Amino acid sequence: MTTALEKAFARAASLPTQAQNQLARQLLADIAAETKWDNTLAKSQSLLDKMVRKAVRAHQAGKTLHMGFDEL
Repeated sequence: MTTALEKAFARAASLPTQAQNQLARQLLADIAAETKWDNTLAKSQSLLDKMVRKAVRAHQAGKTLHMGFDEL
């Protein structure tokens, strides 16, 4: 555990029980969301690789246009 997290937990320990429970629920929800996001990104990597290869082939074949964000 990092020093920063230890410090946060030490300060949280001085809060009233209800506030500690709310903080714990929020932290667990944040951890779950972060884990879900990491898993989603990991699973999508092969699809992203395929899309990149397809885009490169289209560009090399002259089937793409150079455009700025304002032109999309």
